[in-house]
Amino acid sequence: MTSRQKKTILWCQYALLIVGFSALGYCAFVFGAAKRYQGWAREQTAKASSEPAAPMTVQTPEAASPPEPVADSTAGSPVGKIDIPSVHISAMVAEGTSPAVLRVAVVHVPGMPGQAGNMALAAHRDTFFQGLGELKLGDTIRLTVPGKQYVYSMTFSDIVGPDETWV
Repeated sequence: MTSRQKKTILWCQYALLIVGFSALGYCAFVFGAAKRYQGWAREQTAKASSEPAAPMTVQTPEAASPPEPVADSTAGSPVGKIDIPSVHISAMVAEGTSPAVLRVAVVHVPGMPGQAGNMALAAHRDTFFQGLGELKLGDTIRLTVPGKQYVYSMTFSDIVGPDETWV
């Protein structure tokens, strides 16, 4: 191996190290931002809720009513909290669907078409919805908004593509 080839390999090693550390730094920044937002949203929701939430069991999708936003419905404002104890999921829900909001919270998709009571929550399955694939029939899903708590039971599961709007 020539001296020039050794220098090229050495510079490639340095470049790859820089790229690797940059990627790690970006991941740390994203996870840190999500953790800060989750803490802030929990505080905001706790402040907005002066009395404990009264549990309400929802038997059918038609009986469910969508959660009410805490303050205004601007992107990123906290709406409530989702808890799925069986798969150890507990995360704050925020209004909006932008990538910035999706990075730091489970998002409530506003303006969902359909009958009264329909709503949609979305999150990346490698962050807030990690473990969602382990959900079983009958597992409890709790959605807490200031002053109310909605309790759902898992009845079916399906994986759909982003363009499948039948759900």
